[in-house]
Amino acid sequence: MKSHKPYVAMLFVQLVYAGMALFSKAAISKGMNPFVFVVFRQALAFLALSPLAFFFESNKYAPMSYGLLFKIFLVSFCGLTLSLNLYCVAINHTTATFAAATTNIIPAITFIIAVCLRMESISIRRFHGIAKVVGAVMGVSGAMVFAFLRGPQVKIMLKWYMSSNNNQAKTMNHPTEDVSSSRDHQWVKGSLLMLSSNVLWSLWLVLQGPIVKQYPAKLRLTALQCFFSCVQSAFWAVAVERSPSAWKLGWDINLLSVVYCGVIVTGITYWLQVWAVEKKGPVFTAMFTPLALVVTAIFSAFLWKETLYWGRVGGALMLVGGLYCTLWGKIREDRKSQKVELIGAHADDDARSKEGSTTGPETV
Repeated sequence: MKSHKPYVAMLFVQLVYAGMALFSKAAISKGMNPFVFVVFRQALAFLALSPLAFFFESNKYAPMSYGLLFKIFLVSFCGLTLSLNLYCVAINHTTATFAAATTNIIPAITFIIAVCLRMESISIRRFHGIAKVVGAVMGVSGAMVFAFLRGPQVKIMLKWYMSSNNNQAKTMNHPTEDVSSSRDHQWVKGSLLMLSSNVLWSLWLVLQGPIVKQYPAKLRLTALQCFFSCVQSAFWAVAVERSPSAWKLGWDINLLSVVYCGVIVTGITYWLQVWAVEKKGPVFTAMFTPLALVVTAIFSAFLWKETLYWGRVGGALMLVGGLYCTLWGKIREDRKSQKVELIGAHADDDARSKEGSTTGPETV
C-alpha cells in the first residue's frame, strides 16, 4: 500500500490544480476583480503556511540578511505577484481548459530560461540533449497552436451542445461578425497574458534554486513570498479598484474560490508535492501534469459548455508530447550523470587502493 501512496498523492494534487482553474474562472467570470482575488488568495496562503512553518521549521537555522530579504522581495514580485495577476486577468478572456493546458509548457520554458542563464547545459550530440530541445520546441509550438489555431469544431461536442440548448448552440455557431471579431480579440489578448504568466512563473522556479541555497527553510521561504506578494498585489489592487463593494466577500463562489486557492492549493498541495518529490523525484511529479488538463476540459465542457476545436486539441497534444519529451531527456541526462559520478568514485577508490599497495606497510 505504501508504494501506491505517491501515485494517490499526485492524482489528488492534479485534481486540486484542475479545481484551481475551474474555481478561479468561476469567481472572476461572476464579476470578482482579478486583482482583489489575488490579494485575498495570497493573504489566506500566508495565514495557512505561517503556522506550518512555525511548527515544522522552528528549529531549522536559516540566516537572513537585508540583501537576501530584498532578493526574496524581487523574486516574489516577479514570480508570484505578476504571474498570478496576469493569470487571473487572462483566465477571464480565455477558458479554464486553456489555463490548464498551458501549464504543460512550464517545464520547457523553465529549461529555456535555465539555459539562457547558464544554469542548464545542452548537449545536442547526445540523445537526451536533442530530446530536451525537441520537447521545448514542441511545447512552445503547441502553446502557439492552442492559442491561435482554432480549426473545425469537434462534432461530438457540437451534438451535445445542440441537444442541451438548441437556441444557444445556434447563437454560438452563427455569431455576428462584430461578436466573433470581439471574441477573437479577447482570446488573443488572454492567450498572450497567460503565456506571459507562465514565462514569469518559470523564471520564478529557476530563481528558487539559488535562494533556497541561501535560505534552506523552504516553508518559511514560501510563506514569506506569499506575504510579500499579498502586500504588492494589495497596493496595485487599491490603485485600480477604489470601490469598497469589490472588497466584500459573501457566502458565495467568490469566498469558496479564494479559500480553495489560498488554503488547499498553496497549503495542502505544497506539502504533498514536496513529499512526492522526496519519495519519487521531481520528474515523477511532473509526469502527472497533463491530468489536470483532462479533468479541467471535461468539467469545463459540462459546466460552461466550452466549445472544443480540433486545432486546440492538436495544440494540447503537442503540449503534452513536448512535456514528456523534455522529461525523457531529463531522465536520460540524470542517469548519464549518475553513471559518470559512479565511475569517478570507483576510479578514486582504485587509485587509493593502488597507492596503498605501492607504499606498503611501514618498516622499522
